[in-house]
Parts: sequence; C-alpha cells; structure tokens
Amino acid sequence: MTGPAPAVAAVRHAVRVDLEALMAGSDGPVELVLVACSGGPDSLALAAAVAFVAPRLGIGAGAVVVDHGLQEDSAAVAERAAQACEHLGLRPVQVRRVGPVRPDEASARSARLAALTAAAEEHGAAAVLLGHTLDDQAEQVLLGLARGSGARSLAGMPAVRGVLRRPLLGVRRAVLGDACAAQDLTPWQDPTNHPDGGGARRATVRHVLLPAVEEALGPGMATALARTADLLRADAEVLEPMAADLLARARSGPDGGDLDVEVLAAAPAALRTRALRTALIGWGAPAGALSAAHVAAVDALVTRWTGQGPAFLPGLRVGRRYGRLSPHAPTTEPGSTGGRS
Repeated sequence: MTGPAPAVAAVRHAVRVDLEALMAGSDGPVELVLVACSGGPDSLALAAAVAFVAPRLGIGAGAVVVDHGLQEDSAAVAERAAQACEHLGLRPVQVRRVGPVRPDEASARSARLAALTAAAEEHGAAAVLLGHTLDDQAEQVLLGLARGSGARSLAGMPAVRGVLRRPLLGVRRAVLGDACAAQDLTPWQDPTNHPDGGGARRATVRHVLLPAVEEALGPGMATALARTADLLRADAEVLEPMAADLLARARSGPDGGDLDVEVLAAAPAALRTRALRTALIGWGAPAGALSAAHVAAVDALVTRWTGQGPAFLPGLRVGRRYGRLSPHAPTTEPGSTGGRS
C-alpha cells in the first residue's frame, strides 16, 4: 500500500507536531481546534491536513472563514471555502463577516484576528490554526526591512500567540500547492496576491523581490530570512518583559499616564525604545502605522532634549514638560510643549 504524496505527508507531519505540542501544553483535554480557511492553497492544504490528523489524535476539527466584504464576490468566495471545509469533514464550519475600520492591510488583519479569536471563544476551541508559511515569514522580514523597522517587526510572526497557532512556518508555500494538487483540491487564487491585483506592496515582495533575492544569492534565502526572524524573536522574548518592567517604573503622574524621563534615560536604548513603543500604542497610536522613525522622534525627547516641541505621530502627539512625557490629541499646527526639563 502506497502512502500519501511527499507534500501531503510534510503538511500532515507539521500539523501533527503542532497539535501534539498543543495537547502537551494544555491543562485539560483538547476537544476542538479550528482552521482559519480562506479557500486559498495554503489554508486549504492546512484544512485537509487538520481534517486527517486531528481525529487520529482524538481532537475535533472545524473551520472558520472570515469575509471582509472588500471584494465584489467575497461572499461567494467565503461560501465556497466553507463548502470545501465541510467536504473535507470539518465540523463546525462558520463564515464570519466582518469589516475593517479602514480598508487597509493592517486594519483587515486586526479585524480578521479578532474574528478568529471570537470564533474560538464561541465554539470553545483550544486553538485556531493559521496557514502562514515559511515564505510568508520571509516576506514579513523583507517588508520590515523596507520600512526600516526595528527588531520587533523583523522577528516576524510568532508560531503561537494566544489561541492562534501557525504550524506551517517551517513549510514552503510550493509544498502546500503540491499538497492541494495531490489531493485534487481546487484552491481559490486571491487576485490581491498579484502585483496588479490591489495588494501591490506584499505581492511585489512575493512575486518580484523574494524570487530576485533567491536568484541572486541562492535558493536558501527564504529559509535564512525566516531563521533570522526566529533568532530575533528569541531575543524579543527576553527583552520584552524587561521593557515592560521599565515602562511600569517610568509611569508617573496622578493617573500613571505620563512617563518619567529620568527613568527612561537611564535604561539601555534596546529597552527604552521597546517601552516607548508600547506606551505610544497604549496612548492611541495605531500599531500598524507606528514606524521606527516615530519611536525615534519620541526617544529624542528623552535623550536629545533641547527644549524642542512635541513629536507628531499618527493619531497622537507626545510632548515633554517638567521631566515627563505626556500624550496629547493631535493638532493641525505643530506647537511647542516647551517648559523645563
């Protein structure tokens, strides 16, 4: 008797390793997991693997399809994805229709992750499995480099964050396409994944930049970029708790909303900038729009203070006065917060 095709076996192995880790780390029995399925090749191959592996581990498996309604036929695409999941034997299968606050990638991602987390809570699922691949991780690193982002962004996507799990971060995208073909699965091809399809920035990285890098420097570059993300994420796991402690010590004022400049200035830059970024997001700056340059502008109020006015950020301005950093609503005319340091 012949076994599954190599691509199918590779995807199933990755899923089995992840589900066994989930079971080993759970306080109680794992009764249900959900697959986030768009109907594309990555998530469809994942759905097929979960449908095969989970029951053999005694775990129920369902799926959730998120429809943002951003494309004209998105409802029909979502229904087809749901039907494909049902055909694979996944139960329950739910389509959740949500809309981002703004029709941009960061807002859509936030809305999608919120919908997946809500679906897990609603169905009592121990985890939601996402179909991100090694190629997605490499693309994330390249996008971070293009933005001039810090180590936090270059660390890419974590394999586990809360109920969200990414079991395929070590698997190439081509393997998932081969797995679909070997199982006679017909995935949906998202038009925004092409450079001329509306998702220009990420699609250009996917179809132009990453292939060019691999052609110029060797076929192992995607793996090397993903490994870089792993190394930076390991560093972040050590630095983030230390930055959180620094932020807690720097909080001052009657409501703890201001930050003590002296405490921040005494800290190493790697911790200080992390603490500042967390504070800025807490003050209302959108995480997806907050760049390293924005954080550096606020850091200058701490380390290079010459009496300058506030730093202007997306949705926020931050000023220094009497040895404290304070958040303020943005204004159309830059003004000075002046005052003594």
